[in-house]
Amino acid sequence: MNIFQKWYHTYLRDPQVLIFIILGTAIIIILMTLGKILTPVIASLILAYLLEGLIKPLEKKGFPRIIAVCIVFFLFLLALLFLVLGLIPLLSKQIGQFLQDLPKMIATWKDQLMRLPERYPHIVNESEIERIVDTLNTMLGQFGQNILSFSIASVRSIINIIIYMVIVPLMIFFLLKDKYKILKIIKQSLPENIGFASQVWQEVNHKIAKFIQGKIWEIFIVWFVSYITFFIFNLKFSVLLSLLVGLSVIVPYVGATVMTIPVALVAYFQWGFTNDFMYVLMSYFIIQILDGNLLVPLLLSEIVKLHPLAIIIGILVFGGLWGGWGVLFAIPLVTLVHAIFKSWPIKNLSKT
Repeated sequence: MNIFQKWYHTYLRDPQVLIFIILGTAIIIILMTLGKILTPVIASLILAYLLEGLIKPLEKKGFPRIIAVCIVFFLFLLALLFLVLGLIPLLSKQIGQFLQDLPKMIATWKDQLMRLPERYPHIVNESEIERIVDTLNTMLGQFGQNILSFSIASVRSIINIIIYMVIVPLMIFFLLKDKYKILKIIKQSLPENIGFASQVWQEVNHKIAKFIQGKIWEIFIVWFVSYITFFIFNLKFSVLLSLLVGLSVIVPYVGATVMTIPVALVAYFQWGFTNDFMYVLMSYFIIQILDGNLLVPLLLSEIVKLHPLAIIIGILVFGGLWGGWGVLFAIPLVTLVHAIFKSWPIKNLSKT
């Protein structure tokens, strides 16, 4: 009991800490219970937060906020229009081509597997290969069922996307335009003694803002360089693969490793074990090395200070809790945890 009382007085006695814990618990409960319903609101908040980074420089140059909001919002609509009319049709075309070539790829893979017992009879057993082929056929059947169910549910998904494309931009505009009014209402509804929560938010906001800016630049640079590289080698599905390679940098270490598999498979089915296959893989590894050793330290100096082990554990923990969304926001969440531990009022309390 003495140990527990000492721990309590050291870590949890400060009212600011208790208020922070209550606010954090309330936010988690809301996200866990109403997360799906509030998806458009959450998406609007995230996009408005990203666009706010473009509005501030315009305000510093003397633009009134409403003018800066209109300029940035117009650019956002242009980017959205390009995504809907330009990039998505091209990606859907390449995805269709990939699905058409997928049976041929699997047939080639099965043929190569069936030849392994002949080439390496002392290492590979024919029964094991047959078991792998049966598993592959089962997986292919499940994949076909998933494609069919996705196509059936696509009508409802398209309707939801159309609704979101109208609602989300409107919410973003009003969040940006009435930012200070909304913040004033939120501050009035919060307790007065929130110094610790405010301190954590300031540090997290500073780091996450720099992280997002650097990550966006990293995604576009890796995407562009990968597309040029794949286009020079005339690799199939170059737009789709380069986009996935660019997006893979969102998940450090894991994303680059996972994306090696589709790049290698597409290159192998296109050329086999030839010089072109080796050149593509070498180019891909060079891009990843330059990204990890040049771009990341240059663009993400704040995040580099986080230990790689902390980032990997964060990806595993938050990915296990919230799936793809947890993986996507793993680094911001790790940054939040790091800021909490860094700002936690321990020394002052231990002296008392």
